[in-house]
Amino acid sequence: MASGGAAPGSEGRGASVREPAGSIKHASSMDTRTMFLVLLSVTEDNVRFFQENLSETSRRFIAAFTQIQEHGRGLQPLMLSFSAVCADFDFDERTPANGYRSLMKVVRSCVLHIIHKARYISANRHSIFFRTSHNLMEIEAYSSALRQLRALLYIAQKLLTTNKLGDLFFSEERGLSEEFLHESNSMHKGCFYGRCLGFQFSPSIRPFLQTISIGLVSFGENYRRHETSFVGSLPQYGIAATSIFTSGKYAIDPELRGSEFERLTQNLDVHFWKAFWNITEMEILASLVTLTSTTVRVNKTLSVPPNPFELPLLVDPNLMVQITPPVAHSGPGPVQMRLISYELRDGQESDELNSLCKPEAQLSLDMRLKSKKAPRSRFLVVHFHGGGFVAQTSKSHEPYLKSWSHELDSPILSVDYSLAPEAPFPRALEECFFAYCWAVKNCHLLGSTGERICLAGDSAGGNLCITVCMQAASYGVRLPDGIMVAYPATLLQATASPSRLLTFIDPLLPLSVLSRCLGAYAGLEPADGSPSSSSSLEKADPLSVARNDTAPILRDIRLGASAWISSLLDSGKGGGKPDGLRKSCSEAALSRPCSSHSSLDSQRDYVMSRTCEEAEEETVLAPGQGEQLPARGGGGRDGARLGFELGLEEKEEEPRPRASKFPEGFQPLRSGSGNIKMHTSAIVKNPFMSPLLAPDHMLKGLPAVHLVACALDPMLDDAVMFAKRLRGLGQPVTLCVVEDLPHGFLSLSQLSRETKEASKICVAKIREVLQSKTVRAHRKLERLGAKPQVPQPVDRETGA
Repeated sequence: MASGGAAPGSEGRGASVREPAGSIKHASSMDTRTMFLVLLSVTEDNVRFFQENLSETSRRFIAAFTQIQEHGRGLQPLMLSFSAVCADFDFDERTPANGYRSLMKVVRSCVLHIIHKARYISANRHSIFFRTSHNLMEIEAYSSALRQLRALLYIAQKLLTTNKLGDLFFSEERGLSEEFLHESNSMHKGCFYGRCLGFQFSPSIRPFLQTISIGLVSFGENYRRHETSFVGSLPQYGIAATSIFTSGKYAIDPELRGSEFERLTQNLDVHFWKAFWNITEMEILASLVTLTSTTVRVNKTLSVPPNPFELPLLVDPNLMVQITPPVAHSGPGPVQMRLISYELRDGQESDELNSLCKPEAQLSLDMRLKSKKAPRSRFLVVHFHGGGFVAQTSKSHEPYLKSWSHELDSPILSVDYSLAPEAPFPRALEECFFAYCWAVKNCHLLGSTGERICLAGDSAGGNLCITVCMQAASYGVRLPDGIMVAYPATLLQATASPSRLLTFIDPLLPLSVLSRCLGAYAGLEPADGSPSSSSSLEKADPLSVARNDTAPILRDIRLGASAWISSLLDSGKGGGKPDGLRKSCSEAALSRPCSSHSSLDSQRDYVMSRTCEEAEEETVLAPGQGEQLPARGGGGRDGARLGFELGLEEKEEEPRPRASKFPEGFQPLRSGSGNIKMHTSAIVKNPFMSPLLAPDHMLKGLPAVHLVACALDPMLDDAVMFAKRLRGLGQPVTLCVVEDLPHGFLSLSQLSRETKEASKICVAKIREVLQSKTVRAHRKLERLGAKPQVPQPVDRETGA
């Protein structure tokens, strides 16, 4: 599962989606040359067969297999060149992982899928049960995917030749990073969200990704209707209810789903993603998840008032430092937290703690017959949740936190920090640091002696774990004994790297969505139209939402059901013509005449394939999207903002970066539906926002850092480069990379065996921190007397 212990050829495991046991798994042991030879052989066999009957369907099969052969010939030398040098970018020889390896894994997985599908077609093309249109659309979709992956490898080759040896990120703000954003704007990505969705991941993950993608496009279709009444998180429940009745067409039409998914990810603002991701906060969904999660004795939500307090300095406990409450953007306000404990321990039912409990917290307290209280644990875990700095709360992460509390025999305090764009940087950092210091001072109320403390977080929460430790070191107060961060973001800017090229194909973390979240945290995204206030930072109470929004939900369900029934009745009209929905899928594709050159560029009416020169000259959107995009993605702040301060009105005023130059005779498919622009901001270079950019003396103050990353995660290079940076400074650091899982696997820990195993790795790293008997002298003490911006020369020599 984790790198270093994976069996040879494990990079092909993600290729066994919906295949008979042993078919692709056996093929994954092939080396690169053999794999491409097999690809050419099986496709040539099919080309010869379909040349015997030159029907329209046969010509399309021939075109698809011919283009697969062409892309295979182009990809083989690229794969071999990457194989020769990718080890130079690994963290160490026991952890063979970096963005170049990840791209190779994805290409290999795609090729193995094509090989198996071609073999299936060869074996079954004579059968009367052979689904001609289905298999044709499958092979065409993977042909398009292989073409786009070939383009990504050409871009990665540029990075390889431009970057310094061992450096995964492009160091300049312009140049390749601009090309990276331009290609994300113009390259067609819908093929990765339709039939090919999640092909690179573990087979157990793909059904979940399909469900998420169907839910997202259905939610997006109804989002605009409710946007005028969008206030906080209230109407998302009604939108979700209505979306149920519009999801069917996306479930049966992968091409429609892929094109709509691409359009949504490229053109809707951060408030849409905030609303969609917060669906997991719905009480009904949370209740269903609770049924399958570990039962705990204590689950309390706390609201800690913004009162300053003092902590002793670690260098001299007789000296005190004042910890002030968070004040950025909205002034002092309470900090929300959730206490989870498998056992009821001393202090957890004290009057002092109960006075901090929110009223609804008692509903979450296990009402089993109380036994004798357990003594305080020696351990305490302070957790910061993920969600791109813009969404989710501790409630979304409850299932795995409950399991952790049981497995670690430790209470867990999860911090519900305020979210962007209403509360951009540094509000979340201030609240998390305040919560950590409060936990250190009041650990006796949490059922812990505080002997060993570990910080844990995932994604955005991993970033906050690192920066909170940096803040604690700068204050001179007690540091945690170690931190465990899963798939953290350590460089919060849209900089090109090989793993970030995976944002072109990742259904959970597209580049446009990533840039919106980072832009929101940096303060470059506007708040939700209404004046910001301290009350807007409060998390919506799910129980109050369910009570107050019952009527709108019922209204939306009624209207949605009426629209659904009307659409069914309308589809039956027209004199017995084939259903319009199916017409847009396989049957429609089969009935379309082929061009003389049999190009796949004109297979689908929603894809416009253009050369780079045409993409530079034309501003017309892809057919089928030109009328929809202005209505949904343009106009107002939605069309004028995207990621790092986008402006459609500036489109003609600023020179557009030229597209990447590809080898002669090759161009990727284009759709031209995005408008991401790079607007640099000094704040993203702040070390408390992008810890990878922190000076040496700040990183030397960190405790032991345990990073758990995903091989197929766009954020992989963030973890690899940060681990290499710490190792270069002589800091204790470990890096574990899990295979075949997407970003955010902790939230999917109950979904499959693979995600459970990955969650256990995180638990093992936290246990290592909590049970370690090694007492490390914090190197931060060396610099307490020095100004932070002028580190002592001896520090740099020590870390050399």
